[in-house]
Amino acid sequence: MKVAWSHELCVHHLLMLELLVNLTMCALFSGRCTSSLLCLEDRTMPKKAKPTGNGKEEGSVPCKQVKIEAAGGPSSILNFESPSDLFESLISPIKTETFFREFWEKKPLLIQRDDPAVATYYRSLFRLSDLKSLCSRGMYYGRDINVCRCVNGKKKVLNKDGKVHFLQLRKDFDQKRATIQFHQPQRFKDELWRIQEKLECYFGSLVGSNVYITPAGSQGLPPHYDDVEVFILQLEGEKHWCLYHPTVPLAREYSVEAEDRIGRPTHEFTLKPGDFLYFPRGTIHQADTPPGLAHSTHVTISTYQNNSWGDFLLDTMSGLVFDTAKEDLEFRAGIPRQLLLQVEATAVATRLSGFLRTLADRLEGTKELLSADMKKDFVMNRLPPYHMGDGSEFSTPGGQLPRLDSTVRLQFKDHTILTVGLHQDQSDGTQEKMIYIYHSLKNRRETHMMGNEETESHGLRFPLSHMDALKQIWGHPAVSVKNLKLPTDEEKENLVLSLWTECLIQ
Repeated sequence: MKVAWSHELCVHHLLMLELLVNLTMCALFSGRCTSSLLCLEDRTMPKKAKPTGNGKEEGSVPCKQVKIEAAGGPSSILNFESPSDLFESLISPIKTETFFREFWEKKPLLIQRDDPAVATYYRSLFRLSDLKSLCSRGMYYGRDINVCRCVNGKKKVLNKDGKVHFLQLRKDFDQKRATIQFHQPQRFKDELWRIQEKLECYFGSLVGSNVYITPAGSQGLPPHYDDVEVFILQLEGEKHWCLYHPTVPLAREYSVEAEDRIGRPTHEFTLKPGDFLYFPRGTIHQADTPPGLAHSTHVTISTYQNNSWGDFLLDTMSGLVFDTAKEDLEFRAGIPRQLLLQVEATAVATRLSGFLRTLADRLEGTKELLSADMKKDFVMNRLPPYHMGDGSEFSTPGGQLPRLDSTVRLQFKDHTILTVGLHQDQSDGTQEKMIYIYHSLKNRRETHMMGNEETESHGLRFPLSHMDALKQIWGHPAVSVKNLKLPTDEEKENLVLSLWTECLIQ
């Protein structure tokens, strides 16, 4: 992992920058954020699998089913005006409030559409025919593509070694009836980048995707559940689905389930192009392409992996303990001799519960929590803003160099996080709290959700004394530089100059 701190209230180089700006000025940009969706499991997310049953719904887990007739126009095509508009158009005609009140983390939602415009749009997101050109760009088995088939309730991987050749891939698809799983297509398909980037802004969580292409009369994956919230868009052909009661509601890991353990499906249905399906993490599912029909293509968009209250507690607890130990002698006292050698922990349980009560009391009055990894991991690994062209507007400041008499506005707020963390002084080894601002403007789309690809963080670091001034900029549509809550004019100018050189204000 690399960390690139572009500025740290250091502005001595800005005179050179000002000369450059006067010569080559790039136009200001609006700061409107476009966002996307996420999926995981080694940064690749969910999977699908097999069918059963005869087409009827049964069981006690209600799944809302909405039938929509064609409205005679592009009314259901996605709306990219804002992250919330995008999500509402994705689940149309269900309202956002209804979705989060009745379905999110609770039960599946099935929307079956009869709208040629939506079906045409969905088909444009990814087709079987796209694989030929994608393979010519250098795809590799395991990293970019998996080839598999469900045989006797188990997943059989049919990957070759090294680079994927389209003719061999098509041969396995046609002759071995194998499913092609394409990892993170948003790296190559612009419209999926556009969708998923907006969804990452909307959820504040990574959003990944996988495409599954399954030939007629075949199934790629056995019954299983995922550790992500799943959104299915049916792109080509038809896919037969069975959903089952979760054995682990809101599961924290992926797991295959044996057919004899999952019982009868609670829901069974067939998706057609333009149809939409949502189900919560932990929902057991399998899917197959019906025999005698063309192949099926669907995209699984997923989010909220490791994004629970438990994960947030793990992320913030270390910082809370650090702060408390600086002020509370009890936290700094040594543990009993040979405690680490003991097998039984009951002797210290009472003591630990007392410490937890102290932490809970302290938490009530805490304004800034130290985030260990969650915020940074999100912003480092998410998609950059969707854009046309070379994206130079995200690396080159635009407009006039801000001065004391300037009014500044924050831009790309949905792609920026502000957090408090510990900084270790390299000279004497002491630690102090600092404000960190991370952004995703310079992230690489090509490495999104690819797990083992090296990522780099981009941002700024400021003293804790700058928090009120930064909150002014974050909390208001426009702020006068001279009114920033800092003691000197030099500090005010240095703050906005640093933000400007990172393209965070205009």
